[in-house]
Amino acid sequence: MIHCFTIGTRNLVLDIGSGSLHQVDDATLAILQNLNPQILLDTPIEELSEIELEIRKLIENKLLFTPDNLQAIHTHMQARKPVVKALCLHMAHDCNLRCKYCFAGDGTYNVAQIDKGLMPLEVGKKALDFLIENSGKRCNLEVDFFGGEPMLNFETVKALVEYGRKREVEAGKKFRFTLTTNGALLKDEAHEYINQHFDNVVLSLDGRPEVHDRMRIMHNGGGSYTQIYPKVKALADSRNHKNYYVRGTFTRHNLDFAADVMHLANAGFKHISVEPVVAPPEADYSLRKEDLPVLFAEYEKLAKRLLERESAGEGVHFFHFEMDLTGGPCLAKRVTGCGAGSEYLAITPSGQLYPCHQFVGDEKFRLGDLDTGIVKKDMVDDFSKCHVFTKPECMDCWARYYCSGGCMANAYHTHGDILQPDEISCELQKKRIECALYILAERH
Repeated sequence: MIHCFTIGTRNLVLDIGSGSLHQVDDATLAILQNLNPQILLDTPIEELSEIELEIRKLIENKLLFTPDNLQAIHTHMQARKPVVKALCLHMAHDCNLRCKYCFAGDGTYNVAQIDKGLMPLEVGKKALDFLIENSGKRCNLEVDFFGGEPMLNFETVKALVEYGRKREVEAGKKFRFTLTTNGALLKDEAHEYINQHFDNVVLSLDGRPEVHDRMRIMHNGGGSYTQIYPKVKALADSRNHKNYYVRGTFTRHNLDFAADVMHLANAGFKHISVEPVVAPPEADYSLRKEDLPVLFAEYEKLAKRLLERESAGEGVHFFHFEMDLTGGPCLAKRVTGCGAGSEYLAITPSGQLYPCHQFVGDEKFRLGDLDTGIVKKDMVDDFSKCHVFTKPECMDCWARYYCSGGCMANAYHTHGDILQPDEISCELQKKRIECALYILAERH
């Protein structure tokens, strides 16, 4: 399988099986778009044009129309026995902001009273012990301190980091700690601790002040940009602009989101991620199919602007446009993504287990708790076998090795089935991949 596309003046062809990327002229593109490779291989050489001969050489060298051993990959994926390697610790089912698009219901997750408020230290310790005990032979483990807003429970976060450092020595493991915060409670005196102990920090900021303030509001209904921006910028500066992401969300209210990325870049941030909102279709800010052409053009505009900055020596890393065709993740990671429900779990303040933070509060998906362990083992098995080779829409998709089949939570909340991807998310992901490939071509 190949994928042909054009951005700007570049005609690009991605060979799905090998990961090879080719730039071609208009004539070659026209041939490739309608080519049956087997017929070309069966045609006598003397009957082939110069272009067809070049294409044939690439096919023979397994750089075009490279076959996949799909059955072998599928068999491997179905037989694998994943272990838990990452936790999302919900340090607080409470938040100091009231963001309009929050999937977690103002940070409270709309859960029962037992799961409201802050995670106690003892629950957090049980969670780290659970991760160690269920990680098999895996050495490197990840823990994200999440919310709500985890800074509401920062003293407990620090105590858990200390406990984790002790336990990793005892167990022969290595914890990688990360923090996801809206930034409003960050204080200068916390910078040294955060920079010393957290491998990565995700800082929420949507972009232009008017865009940010429309959706990310304080308890009193006012905007939060003027309070949050200086604190987020101060922490990024203190990290020498390494190992963090400023993470924004765009909605139907700012389809021109490239301007928000550029606002963040012009503010001095070097690592930026601005993501499409996930929202029920009836929300006035949700993205719709008719928005896709505008969004596609916006991604292409953003790619070109980022290249211009790079040429001027002011390059930034935009999360969705960073791609490595020569290395990158292993095959299992490519086709399963985050590993929600099997390799990655969310733990609530009371110690309940869910496949990921976006399933928290839905009783159907409560896998167990830290005292009983995982009791819904069949559900864990369902999640572990949710990959691109069990999703009909993904099997024949050119992007299958680069999108990992999309978000399982988005699929469920759109269609009630983790195996049926959300169409809008798929289309946006494919456009982002095209733009990432275009940037790679431009760099070379």
